[in-house]
Amino acid sequence: MTLFEYLLLGFLIICAISVTFSRNLLNSIIIYMSYSLVMSILWVCLESPDLAITEAAVGAGVTSILFFVTLKRINALGKDSDQEEEKEDGHD
Repeated sequence: MTLFEYLLLGFLIICAISVTFSRNLLNSIIIYMSYSLVMSILWVCLESPDLAITEAAVGAGVTSILFFVTLKRINALGKDSDQEEEKEDGHD
């Protein structure tokens, strides 16, 4: 394996650890998207372009969009910013 592949594997491990400690749903989705994109690059490095395209389309694309739509529908995206504004105003 090359140094580039080791760096990508290290990034995957960092993403996996950081998503477990993330308390913000939006940050978790963004970390998941970056994990999927790096995973698709690794599939290209492993000379498996069919899996790379599938990972990029489904993992980083469709799944992330579904997560964003779900968060929007349950009003989880605006809730964090509303809570921060209330804390600044002192209306806990």
